[in-house]
Amino acid sequence: MTEKTGSDGSRITIDYRDAMASAVGAEHGVSDAMLDEVAPVIAEQHQRLVAEHESGGQRWMDLPSDSVLAAELGAFADEARGRYSDFILIGIGGSSLGAIATIQALTHPFRNLLSPEQRGGPRFFVLDNPDPEKVAVTLETVDLSRTLVNVVTKSGQTAETMANFLVARQALEDVVGADKARRQIVATTDPSSGILRQLADQEGYRTFPVPPGVDGRMTVLSAVGLLPAALCGCDIDGMLAGARAMRARCASGDVRQNPAYLLAALCILADTRLGKSILVTMPYADALFGVTDWFRQLWAESLGKRLSVNGEEVFAGQTPIKALGAIDQHSQIQLYTEGPNDKLISLIAVERYRDRVTVDDVPAGIPDLDYLRGAELGQLLRHERHATAWALTEAGRPNFTLTIPEIDAAILGELFYLYEAQTVMGGALLNVDPFGQPGVEAGKNATYALMGREGYETLRNELTASGRGEEAYRLAPA
Repeated sequence: MTEKTGSDGSRITIDYRDAMASAVGAEHGVSDAMLDEVAPVIAEQHQRLVAEHESGGQRWMDLPSDSVLAAELGAFADEARGRYSDFILIGIGGSSLGAIATIQALTHPFRNLLSPEQRGGPRFFVLDNPDPEKVAVTLETVDLSRTLVNVVTKSGQTAETMANFLVARQALEDVVGADKARRQIVATTDPSSGILRQLADQEGYRTFPVPPGVDGRMTVLSAVGLLPAALCGCDIDGMLAGARAMRARCASGDVRQNPAYLLAALCILADTRLGKSILVTMPYADALFGVTDWFRQLWAESLGKRLSVNGEEVFAGQTPIKALGAIDQHSQIQLYTEGPNDKLISLIAVERYRDRVTVDDVPAGIPDLDYLRGAELGQLLRHERHATAWALTEAGRPNFTLTIPEIDAAILGELFYLYEAQTVMGGALLNVDPFGQPGVEAGKNATYALMGREGYETLRNELTASGRGEEAYRLAPA
């Protein structure tokens, strides 16, 4: 049960045999009958998605084809890489996770420590959480006179992003003056409306678009993710080519031919039929750990919904967990193999690592280390993954493996598109809207109220009167 590479340029292989009932038992594994049962539903939902796209919806599908924007981003990045020593990305959630994942996957792991010639562009910093300690030391670390700031928010309503931006903006102005600071700021925002758009137009910032009709967590293949990637020297054309290859491979409505739909079916069936309410994503490559962070938001925010599309309370969603092989074999795998059997584990394998490191010799007189003489670290990591998959399967814990030939820009584009298509079909199978984030709005509004934003007085009064400070429920130092 290996879903093999198609002839359209896609290179990802999916081996899902260990997620099936034949491997881990009917109580814990998906059966062929389950896939047969869900196949017509997926085919019908595929046709709906195609029709919606043809009528102007599902615009995330168009992002891999925007070669005009890619050329504009590339030209801007080529010029900026020679001008700036430091680059600060200001954004949170979908406005930063994709860029972080891309740069982590495709550049040197210690990129900021390299010389300017070695790294091929400015040092990369991110202000996402409004943690005053991180913000302060970041602004102290960079050379503000040669720092480019990219603020990313569709509407400008995100409190964390705008607060961090206003602090960074003031720091720039204090060092270089208001006029020069304006030229060191790039805004990625809505093309026509919103607070940040208003500010960008007022101040004359260079702008790039957050694509209309695309949720923030689906924008990694737009200027949101591609501009930071290009500034750090990543091959954004290769990423888009890989995404197009995966899009072509996902053109079928057949659950056993479309890799995104197959993964959606495995995950949702495991969740709703087999009690696997947790989805663990575990790459065996440090460079792909950022992808798990990006996917975690995508899966959680898209599918974690109280209401179905019919307005019924369903409290849907499978909890995504990130892990890293082989590190988490020494922290989480004990729980996964012997704890509650409530997880589906997705392993990501790499056939060829970009470096080869061998153990050339071992100390004499310690025979227990002889097995490592001549060992290659990539081989060790691959054996670790095989061993983990075997141990999980032996314990009746369903798992599957995505195998990529190597980590490059095209593969990363494939992974991004694959996971987006998987998530959209996952929403269809759960009968929830995978777009929007209504569950986040309550916290946002409460934050506005507590910060004294105009128009939120009633909510602020409610929060003040909520009794959260009652001494009977607080344990404080004596």
